[in-house]
Amino acid sequence: MSATLTLKPGKDQSLRRLHPWVFSGAIARMQGEVVEGEVVSVLAANGELLGVGHYAPGSIAVRMLDFGTEAQLPDAAFWEQKLRNAYQLRQRLGLTGTGNTNVYRLIHAEGDGLPGLIIDVYGDTAVVQAHSAGMYKARPLIAAALQVVLGENLRAIYDKSAETVPAKAAPDAQNGYLLGESTGQEHVVEENGHRFAVDWETGQKTGFFIDQRDNRALLARYAPGRRVLNTFCYTGGFSVYALQAGAELVHSVDSSKKAIELTNRNAELSGLQEKHEAYAQDVFSFLKDRHNQYDLIVLDPPAFAKHLSARHNALMGYKRLNVAGIKQIAPGGLLFTFSCSQVVSMELFEGAIMAAAIEAGRPARILHRLTQPADHPVSLFHPEGEYLKGLVLAVD
Repeated sequence: MSATLTLKPGKDQSLRRLHPWVFSGAIARMQGEVVEGEVVSVLAANGELLGVGHYAPGSIAVRMLDFGTEAQLPDAAFWEQKLRNAYQLRQRLGLTGTGNTNVYRLIHAEGDGLPGLIIDVYGDTAVVQAHSAGMYKARPLIAAALQVVLGENLRAIYDKSAETVPAKAAPDAQNGYLLGESTGQEHVVEENGHRFAVDWETGQKTGFFIDQRDNRALLARYAPGRRVLNTFCYTGGFSVYALQAGAELVHSVDSSKKAIELTNRNAELSGLQEKHEAYAQDVFSFLKDRHNQYDLIVLDPPAFAKHLSARHNALMGYKRLNVAGIKQIAPGGLLFTFSCSQVVSMELFEGAIMAAAIEAGRPARILHRLTQPADHPVSLFHPEGEYLKGLVLAVD
C-alpha cells in the first residue's frame, strides 16, 4: 500500500481537469512513509481517490502517472502500455521504420503521460533521461518495457540521467548502458535524409536537438543561394540542412570547441564542407563586426531561464541577442529566432523580439511562428509543456 496525500478542500480541481502536478501548498496531510521517488496515492478532502504519482519534496510535490478512482500502482503492464501508446503515435507520424529518418523522441514527459521522463531513439539505441527521482527508480521497469515494445528494433539502452536526476535523490548516479554496450564506433543517424554524427554518451541533452527537425526543414526552403549564419549551432543541424539545400555559404558559431568539432564532422558527412566554416567563439563577440555579411541568420540559444525568478533577465537576454542579429543581417534577410525557455511564453518572447527590432531601427515582418515537432507533444491539460517557440522574420 502506498503512502497517501490528502488535499485541502477545493484543491482537487486541477487534478479533475487532468493537470499532472500537485503543488505542495495544496496538501492538507500525509499518511504513511512518504519517500522521494516513491508512488503515492492522492486523495480529495472527502477521501475520494484522484490518482497516483511520484512524490518529491519541493514546490511540485507529486507528478501524476494515472488519474481517477480506478488508478493503480504502476506495474510492468502499466509501463508497457504507456510506451506502446507513445510508439504507436510515432508510427502514425511516420517517424519509425522510414527510409530517411531514424531519430525521434519516443517519450516527451507530460506530453506522453510520463512526467519526468525523456526517451530519445537514435537508430537502434534508446537514450533515457530521468528528470525526477521517481523515474530514476523506475529505470529497470522502463528498460524492460522498452525491450518489449521495440523488440528487435532495439540493440541498446543508454541511461543518461546523472545530469538530470535531482542530486539529493541519487547522489551516486552515473551514466551507462542498461542494455547492450558501446560499440566504440561513431554513431551516425539520419534525419530527413541528412546524416549526423551523434554523441549521446558525452554530448549535451541526449546528444542531438531533435526538437528542431521541422524548423530545420523549413529553413531548407529558404536557404538556396543565401549566406547563412547558424549561431549556438551545437552539432550544426541547421547548418547541414542549409548546405544541402544549396546555400551559398554557411558559417557556424558556438562557444564549445567540442560542438564545433561535431559541426565540422557533420558538414563533412554532407559532402559540402568546402562551403562551410565553423568558429569556436562567443556569439555576441562574433556578431559585432558582421554587418550585411549574412542574409539568413539563426539565433537558437540555450534556455536563458529555467525558473520564473529568472524570466525578466531572460527576456532582456533575448532582446539583446536579437538586437545584435537584426542590426547585422543584410536588408531583405530572414531571421530564425528561438527560445526554449519554458517560463517564457510566445507572447512574452514576441514582445522581446519587437523591442529588439525597435532598438535596432529595422522594419521586420513575421512570416512564421514556430514550435516543437509532433514527437514532442503537448498535453491539452498541461500547456506548460509547450517550451519551444520561434519566429521567422523578414528584416528590411
